[in-house]
Amino acid sequence: MTYSIVARDLDTGQMGVAVQTCNLAVGTWVPWAEGGVGAVATQALAERRYGTLGLALLRGGMTAPQALAALLAADPQREFRQVSLVDRAGRVATHTGRRCMPEAGSHVGPGFCTQANMMARDTVWEAMAVAYQEARGDLAERLLAALDAAQAEGGDIRGQQTAALLVVDAAPNPFPLVDLRVDHHPRPVQELHRLLRLHRAYSAERAVARSTQEPGAPGEKAQVEAWLEEIATLAPGEGYLQFLRAMHLAGRLGREQEALTLLGELIRQDPMWREYLRREAQVDHCGYPGLGQRLLDALEP
Repeated sequence: MTYSIVARDLDTGQMGVAVQTCNLAVGTWVPWAEGGVGAVATQALAERRYGTLGLALLRGGMTAPQALAALLAADPQREFRQVSLVDRAGRVATHTGRRCMPEAGSHVGPGFCTQANMMARDTVWEAMAVAYQEARGDLAERLLAALDAAQAEGGDIRGQQTAALLVVDAAPNPFPLVDLRVDHHPRPVQELHRLLRLHRAYSAERAVARSTQEPGAPGEKAQVEAWLEEIATLAPGEGYLQFLRAMHLAGRLGREQEALTLLGELIRQDPMWREYLRREAQVDHCGYPGLGQRLLDALEP
């Protein structure tokens, strides 16, 4: 009823899970990962404790094969389970129970495993493995390439409904690098691609905002310009991000005329943005004292 991939990036050490199924809110069940520890996908007759306990065993020093063996030994319903783990060293373990709904199977590769059950064809997990290994980009993009390949190969025999993407760092960290979920959508993997683009745009804006606290580092202006261009490219229709981009253009780079043009277009599309700018001017929320009022005055007829 589900196809997924667990993987550790051989270069960066990042780990993650990507998954799609024809059921509601798959991100609350299948994908589990923790920075510096490992990643787990639990599906078929999904059992969340494979995620929580699996990560606890990995955190305690077990390898992925050792952790999976311990989990299966304690589970009387193991023949209904499909589960895969990857640990921080890139060791992989996988299990497909005899009573998983066909077509079901998995493919283990260097630092990753693809797995699927209730598929339209028994070629899905192999197609995912090929796509992951041939894909370019960072781990998140390659995980999504595997999902694309699964859907192109026929995917879940029941169709599409929900998808999720979870990526964590190589170093111990309680917060994921990427945590995106599509809980109910006619094209969930396609929607996950869109959300990943937005995630990158919002991450770029947060990077600019952080840089305002310690301006002046060598090469920083060029980096800020690159981040702002990323926002413009990845999220041209996202009003709030474009408002923030305008504030950074003026406050961080001194490009006030460009900011005024952008703000004027936003206000033309929705007058709410004038009121939002007025409120920004009251509190200097973006961290540029006096800028909001100066821009507001310049926009007055």
